[in-house]
Amino acid sequence: MKKYILIFLMLIVFAVCGSLLLVSCSPEQSDASDYIRIHVRANSDSPEDQTIKLAVRDTIVQYIAPLAVGVQSKEEMWRLLQTRAAEMEQRANDTLFTGGFPYTCHVAFRQESFPTRTYGDLTLAEGVYDAVIVELGNAKGQNWWCVAYPPLCFVAAKETGKEEVRYRSWIADLLR
Repeated sequence: MKKYILIFLMLIVFAVCGSLLLVSCSPEQSDASDYIRIHVRANSDSPEDQTIKLAVRDTIVQYIAPLAVGVQSKEEMWRLLQTRAAEMEQRANDTLFTGGFPYTCHVAFRQESFPTRTYGDLTLAEGVYDAVIVELGNAKGQNWWCVAYPPLCFVAAKETGKEEVRYRSWIADLLR
């Protein structure tokens, strides 16, 4: 009987600790005024337009990533992006031209609504954000977006090796 009471008490302790852990580890919500988003809009939803959208995205991200190194504030990043708008547009147009697409790109800076989005441990709430808008052709297709400041979309994902994990439960050991 003592064994079952001990197990019951341990389960209560685990439930309370687990609840506290879930609350403390929930994704951080952030204020829209702290971020700059990048929004690339495809010409249409055709497979070709969606493919070139991703190529333009890569071109823009590869251009901006080294510029973002050392940027200390949202305002500094916003000014930097605005001064480089013509170059971003030209690089995107070069990508479109190389791909044989008959339309061009337009880069704009404005506030736009974005849905809630989670990047790792950071959740950006639905809201209006300062954004760099990259419109391809008619800009009527599905889009891609990320965060330019802080530079979340410029961080390369690290590959991790798969290690075998063995689990052991001292509760199961106690019951044996």
